[in-house]
Amino acid sequence: MNQNREIKRKSIYREYLEAIVIAIALALVIRTFVVQAFKIPSGSMIPTLLIGDHILVNKFIYRFEKPERGDIIVFKYPQDPSRDFIKRLIGKPGDTLEIRNKQVFINGKPLYEPYVIHEGGEAAVGLSSVRDNYGPITIPEGYFFVMGDNRDCSLDSRFWGLLPEDMIKGKAFIIYWSWDAESNWVRWSRFAKILH
Repeated sequence: MNQNREIKRKSIYREYLEAIVIAIALALVIRTFVVQAFKIPSGSMIPTLLIGDHILVNKFIYRFEKPERGDIIVFKYPQDPSRDFIKRLIGKPGDTLEIRNKQVFINGKPLYEPYVIHEGGEAAVGLSSVRDNYGPITIPEGYFFVMGDNRDCSLDSRFWGLLPEDMIKGKAFIIYWSWDAESNWVRWSRFAKILH
């Protein structure tokens, strides 16, 4: 009788252990290949993303489709691949891109961008020329041009160049949590906000 009880106890412990190991393995696979969480540390994507927003990024989508203009993407920063950046994809391979007086032109036509703000004031000496006027350039295969929505306060392709496709980690698709550090309060209105 005691032996049967001992076997059952070992069996229950083994089931719990197996369940824990499987759960950890699944979490690692999902995080590595499917979805990853990120926290927004800077204001370069205001008003779309605020400092303190927590987002989920689909790391799987670009295995089946190419990144599109307007996608909000997370990528390895080309000048320091240990850092992740988030920006909006503006120029695709084959596009001729130009910025004139802060207006982006793609293939000679002004790009409609209702998400953009310009509230940074004067640019640092020597930077205003590329911040407000850039190109024209034709984007080669395998590269993209990215910019922050907060155009006057974004370190993006205007300053460090084109983004290689193999550095893209995924597409941001939802804000799952948002914390305002200044007020120490949750931004409930941003909860479960779909990004586009």
